[in-house]
Amino acid sequence: MPTWLEVILRTLVAIVVLFLLTKLLGKRQISQLSFFEYITGITIGSIAATLSLETDQNWYLGFLALLVWCTVSFIIEFVQLKSKKARDFLDFKATVLIKDGQIQEANLKKERLTSDELLVQLRSKNVFKIADVEFAILEPNGEINVLVKRENQPLTPKSLGVKVAPEMVAQAVIMDGKLIPEGLDSIKKTPEWLMNELEKLELNVHDVFLGQVDAYGELTVDLYADKAQIQQPQQKPELYALLKKCEADLEMFGLSTTNEDAKKLYEQCSVELQKVIQELKPLLCT
Repeated sequence: MPTWLEVILRTLVAIVVLFLLTKLLGKRQISQLSFFEYITGITIGSIAATLSLETDQNWYLGFLALLVWCTVSFIIEFVQLKSKKARDFLDFKATVLIKDGQIQEANLKKERLTSDELLVQLRSKNVFKIADVEFAILEPNGEINVLVKRENQPLTPKSLGVKVAPEMVAQAVIMDGKLIPEGLDSIKKTPEWLMNELEKLELNVHDVFLGQVDAYGELTVDLYADKAQIQQPQQKPELYALLKKCEADLEMFGLSTTNEDAKKLYEQCSVELQKVIQELKPLLCT
């Protein structure tokens, strides 16, 4: 067999083997790899490269080495799942760098971090003053996580005592011009309902590159190559406007009637409707 053909075959086989091993080892990102996983990845890549180019060596020895490394990696991952001491030994412990607003110089020295490197990491978290930090910790994967002091934390609806509705993920029901039955099932909708919604937009399934339905049952679509401008449904703004109109009508009826009982009833209903509108406003005006 010609050498060039053998190299091609060895490379293709190595790619397939690496793909299968990667699927077996999991799908962590590089920043999430443990120290041993990082070493394993580099070593397996080196073995695969050697397997592809070193035609004077027996191919099965390279596969044997790959198998040994992956087996050891599996065993170590299993031990880490069962033992915290093993995790601490193999992955290292998290190290506190700032506690109660005070830099822990001894821990910085232990991790061989300079003050400049610490400031760089803090700026990457949008923190530009040490005085704003309550707590900072160096994770085993090398990332620094920061807790800023309460007075420097951004306002949230919870901190303001405002109740908001739970957010739900929009579900894809059309992809690449094809229906996604699993998406329709998850939102308890039928293909007939989807077809009716598309008819309102004067579209068919083949025109749609991606279609999603949100938690409120609204369909939004993106067309192939943006061939046409479509009018997205406006149910929520229309409902909000209708509720405001009902509120205004109740106030007007209360002012126009001479019946005191009816006037009180109109006013009471108007006040209650106003409360409902205020609660629904975050949902209907987004």
